[in-house]
Order: sequence, then structure tokens, then C-alpha cells
Amino acid sequence: MSEIGYSKLKTQLNLSAFDPLMPARLAPVTSITTTLGALLIPAKVAPKDELPLSHLLFALKHEGINLQLLSQALRKIPAKDMLAAITESPTGAYIRIACFLWEAFNKQELKGAPTVTGVAANLFDPKKYIAGPSIRNAKWRVDFNGLGSLDYCVTVERTERINSLLESNILQRANEFLSELGATASDRAMSWAYLSETKSSFEIEHETPSATKAEAFVELLKKAHLTTQLDEQYLVGLQNTAITNPLDRAVNYRHQQNWLSSPLRGAAGVTYIPPPPEIVDDLMRGLVDFANAAPKQIDPLIVAAIVSFGFVFIHPFMDGNGRLSRFLFHHALCQSGALNNGLLLPVSIAMKRNEDAYLAALKSFSEPARKRWDVIWIDGDEYQMTFNSDESLYRYWNATTCVEFGLEMAKQALEKDLREETEFLAKYDRIYRAIDGRYDIRGKDLNTLVLTCMEQNGKISINRRKKFATTVPEEIFDAIESEYLKVAA
Repeated sequence: MSEIGYSKLKTQLNLSAFDPLMPARLAPVTSITTTLGALLIPAKVAPKDELPLSHLLFALKHEGINLQLLSQALRKIPAKDMLAAITESPTGAYIRIACFLWEAFNKQELKGAPTVTGVAANLFDPKKYIAGPSIRNAKWRVDFNGLGSLDYCVTVERTERINSLLESNILQRANEFLSELGATASDRAMSWAYLSETKSSFEIEHETPSATKAEAFVELLKKAHLTTQLDEQYLVGLQNTAITNPLDRAVNYRHQQNWLSSPLRGAAGVTYIPPPPEIVDDLMRGLVDFANAAPKQIDPLIVAAIVSFGFVFIHPFMDGNGRLSRFLFHHALCQSGALNNGLLLPVSIAMKRNEDAYLAALKSFSEPARKRWDVIWIDGDEYQMTFNSDESLYRYWNATTCVEFGLEMAKQALEKDLREETEFLAKYDRIYRAIDGRYDIRGKDLNTLVLTCMEQNGKISINRRKKFATTVPEEIFDAIESEYLKVAA
């Protein structure tokens, strides 16, 4: 089967963009057919010639918006070809979109173009994509409605899973859930959430935080509810808060290359390479502008996922990026105003539990990006790294997998983690009050024994009974187990 559309452009123009997720192929079918791995196109629908612009216009019409490929392709298509096409069809929506993008990506005007007419065209079809606020380009009658700007813009497809998760109103239900608990139970649940979120965020990086580190990260999480606009200075301050080693604290975004590695030796151990340092400032400007404006414009959970993953893909600091990326998830939710003050969804607990899915979401971008770098291991931790692609890789990326994951983790954080913990606390209270009302026992001992019983499915072990034998009568152990059976029924 012959490649057409974006796949044809990639081969024909020798582009370094990621392969299309659903490549178009010429096939002996009677109508456009979607399969698991390709979009099958009948000959009557395929481009009539081999010109790159013909395949680009076909891709816009039938494959959707791929800004990474469009950015690279349109910089290789001559202005005269664009002018000829728009002159022939000044009302055509797809050629108008192509001309609009050509000027943006080439940073120059298509001079001599005719006055266009026709209904204004959305860059992203809101039925197929999550769209942002619309800004009209009057010259081409094209409405830019991307997630970000043409300096930094991600794509999120409206999959069935994303639509379903959005319809479940996770943030509204979280507010209602905490309100129903009452002030005391809500405060206890949030104390647990902040501590557990901290523990899990470190565990994701295979690290056990010291008391100092844990306290610093809890304080960092609490700052998410402050109405502070993100900028370089603020993010540097957050990084300094999250990092306890003074030698690792940043003073600005990084000005040297960093990378992620596995235990493997040499170049094979380099698993991801963030963008070259010379474009980090520009990329972060685009991400920060989106993070500051978008939470009140589109669903904040979508913004949270984009900002969190986008931050870790840029990796603007030499250390602390993972923890800060998870803080930024909470920051987006809080800045939206959609979460009551102090409320925190413990998404890192869900992420840790779904570590394979988290890794898969990261790899949806990191694996193809890594292939665009040549790495030569020199010695120790010294490498020669050469970027063999285009900065559009980091400017325009498909965030669909990352957004699906982020939404799912928020749902689990509410429906599983918060609910299970509040149920646990309620059962604890019932057991504690029942025993405390009948027996005279030290509070700290009773607390330990109730928790032990609950964590061991209603049993207090012989060893535990021996340990407390000098301060707790034997009948109290049995009474605690009996009360557990009542609340567990």
C-alpha cells in the first residue's frame, strides 16, 4: 500500500517529525476505512499528483492537524506554490489554513495573495479535538483555537475515554465529597492527602524522603492554592524549596544539556534527552503562558496534565523536575478556582499505583524524541550528544495519551484513594471511641493497637500483644478485634 498525506510528506521532504499515529495508506477500499494501525484511502479520494502541497491539503482534510509535521513541511514548500493554490481556490478552507500556518512557521508574509472569502475555518475541529479560546486571523479567515500558541501548542484528541472522563465532573464531585464529610473529617482527610501525595511523589522517583524533604514538599503543595502567576523567578523559587541539597538549587532555567538514564552503561542507558538549552527559555515561555491563562478557559484537569507532562518533557532544571511537574498538576487545578481552598487530589498515589501506565504516557513522547539524538559515550558520565532534528518536536506534541492518563489518575484519586482513606478514618473513629469509652488505656497505645488491628484485617498478633502486655490488659486486645468485626460487617 502506498503512503499518502502526512506519511508521504515525511518521506518526500525528509522530515524528522514523529511518525503519524494513524498513517494514511492508498488501499483497494471503496471508502475511507479506519483500522487499528492505518487510515485506508481509496484511489478516488487520494491526491491526484505527487506534489507536497497536494498531500498536505489532503492531510489537513482527512488526517487532522499535526503541527509538528505541518511546521516542518510548510517551511519546505515554496511561496509560489502556496500563492498558486490560494489564487485557484480563494474560498477553500484547507488552503486558507495552510497559508495561515505557512506565514506563521516561515515568519514572513505571502505577498500577492488574493483576498480570501468563505466561512471562517477553525484550525482545530472542536468535535475532534479539545480546543482553546478562538483568535481570528482576518487575512485568511482562520480561527486559531489551539491549546497554547503557535510558539508552543499541544494537540489533544477527543477520544471516547477523554469525553467520558470529562463528563464525570471529577472536580465538582471532589468538592461535594469533602463538603459532605464535615470540617473535622475533611481536615483529617486532607492532612493524609498532603502527606501521602508527598510520599508517593518521591516514591515515583524511587526515593524515600527524609523528614526535612517531606516537610519541604508538603509546604510546596500548599503553595498551589496561592494565586501566583508562574514565571521563571517563581519556578526557580519552587525548585529551591523542593531541593534540599544547596548545590542542586537553580538560579534560572538550565543553560546546559541534561538527560535521563537507566542502569545500563553507555549510550544505551540514556533514555530521554530534553530540548537543547538554547531553546529552553522560549519553550518555557510558551508553556508558562498557557499555564497562566488556560485553567480558567478550558477544563483544568486537561490543563493540569498538559502542564505537568510538558514541564517534565522540557526539563528546565538540572534536578527536581519530576516533583515540580507533579506540583504543577495541582497548581493548575487550584488556579482554576474549581477546587475549594485547601483541597488536594492525591494523584501521585494513583500514579504510583499505575506506574506502568505512567511510564507509557511518558514514553509516548520520550521514546520517539530520543531517536532524534545521536549519543556517543566518552567516559564516566561524559557524553557527546547531537540533536538531529528540529525544535518543532518539543514545540508541538500530541498530548492525548498524557491527558487520558492525567484524567484517569484524578478520577482514581477521588473515587479510590480519598474515599478509601475517609472510610478507613471513619472506621478507626468508631473502634477508638468504643474502646476508649469502656476502658482506661493510654491514647497512644490505643491508637497503635487500633491501627494495627485494621491494617492486619482484624487481628492483633501474638508479638504485638506481648509488646503491650505490661500496659494493656488481655481483654482489650480481644475487644478491639471484636469492634473491628462490627465496623467491617
